[in-house]
Amino acid sequence: MSSNRQAYYKNNAKEQIGKEKRNEEVVSIRKDKREEAISKRRNINVAIEEDNDNVQAAAGPFDTDLLRITVDAAKSTDPAEQLAAVQQARKLLSTDRNPPIDDLISSGILPVLVNCLSSTDPNLQFESAWALTNIASGTSEQTQAVVNAGAVPLFLQLLSCGNLNVCEQSVWALGNIIGDGPHYRDYCLQLGILQPLLQFITPEIPIGFLRNVTWVIVNLCRCKEPAPNADVVRTILPALALLIHHEDTNILIDTVWALSYLTDGGNDHIQMVIENGVVEHLVPLLGHTDVKVQTAALRAVGNIVTGTDEQTQLVLDSGVLKFMPGLLAHYKEKINKEAVWFVSNITAGNPQQVQDVFEAGIMPMIIHLLDRGDFPTQKEAAWAISNVTISGKPIQVEQMVKLNVLRPFCAMLSCTDAQIIQVVLDGINNILKMAGDGVEQVTSEIEECGGLDKIENCQNHENEDIYKLAFEIIDTYFSSDEEDVNTAEPAAGTSAFSFNGPTGTEAPPAPEGGWNFDFKK
Repeated sequence: MSSNRQAYYKNNAKEQIGKEKRNEEVVSIRKDKREEAISKRRNINVAIEEDNDNVQAAAGPFDTDLLRITVDAAKSTDPAEQLAAVQQARKLLSTDRNPPIDDLISSGILPVLVNCLSSTDPNLQFESAWALTNIASGTSEQTQAVVNAGAVPLFLQLLSCGNLNVCEQSVWALGNIIGDGPHYRDYCLQLGILQPLLQFITPEIPIGFLRNVTWVIVNLCRCKEPAPNADVVRTILPALALLIHHEDTNILIDTVWALSYLTDGGNDHIQMVIENGVVEHLVPLLGHTDVKVQTAALRAVGNIVTGTDEQTQLVLDSGVLKFMPGLLAHYKEKINKEAVWFVSNITAGNPQQVQDVFEAGIMPMIIHLLDRGDFPTQKEAAWAISNVTISGKPIQVEQMVKLNVLRPFCAMLSCTDAQIIQVVLDGINNILKMAGDGVEQVTSEIEECGGLDKIENCQNHENEDIYKLAFEIIDTYFSSDEEDVNTAEPAAGTSAFSFNGPTGTEAPPAPEGGWNFDFKK
């Protein structure tokens, strides 16, 4: 099992059971960044609405003479001339395509713009803040130039200036700076951004302003290397608990993404989220009409069930499984994958939690996706099935076999992903161990579906663990020595399959000639 899963064992007493945390490099649900909070963004809307001449001039070939004149004028002691120059710089930076950010930085205009933030003229403060916002929306080097010019402390001061336009633009600029990574996030936190930022969450604040505030909160929660400290999380959570009730879809999406980031920070952060009472409001969002809300909510609740059995149970008690059929059958494959990942973390729980999955009627859907889903979804389904063979009881494993899991499960042995091959081999080995007297029927079905050939091929795999496990399975269950097969023992601490249906009642005496097991429906 991979180190990624090993690092997040749900219960260290279970050697192979892991609850899977998302790593950035394997998150496929975020491919479309519009489905997630965007870390940086430019302010171009107003510029597009202005007169055509100005927009065309800004969007055309860059004029170095115009830039030199603009910089000189921005240093003017004439307030009107200075404002016009800063506004012109802002227009250059607010073009929709290829703004000359590096040229403006090289011109030496940054200290001038930062100095304008200290002006007593709100219009000049606003224009300079807007220009700096767009510079900070660029590369890490461009953002660093804004920070090095001393803009952050002045932006923080402007949060209390009383002018809503200036406040909002300052919030936007700080959001771009924080979005560059945890280093600037922590810098802004050390300078005291939280309290002045959170004070804007009031019914009186315009909706556009509140959207920006929520987006900045997302950026404060985003990074997990390192994750925000516990004091920061405790301060932010009451605001998120309030915003999760907001009717605006954009605010709701960002709020739920923020919660998803916080729940990705470890069990302590998960517990703080739980204690703020948001889970009961988060789970129903899985059925929201907006797919972006569903996406964020699925990630958040999925992160929570990577936690302890107790944290997982709280989500189950909130009725989460009733939403799974719709998500497993969703038209978006990435949501199918995420839903299966969610279920795999439930089947890595305790036997009762595994039973909850069966009683919810979603195991056939998991097996269907194992068979017919796209490969990323199939991989998650393989984990979900394998986890049942570790966490579940023999009767639950028997039910999976009766649902014809063996054919698609064995088919995964043909993939090129060594981790998944090992997961499947582990699962097959566990199924055979639990089969007891029914082991011959299981081996027969594995052989009929071509699984034995695939297991034999795994004996030539370059991965030592894989070829050793494949050899062990064949030597123990498929050798020509029938006595070895018939005397195979169930796994330690388990009982053999009863094959009596879901009640698990004691089997009647075997008829003469033995039982004729029929696994297929």
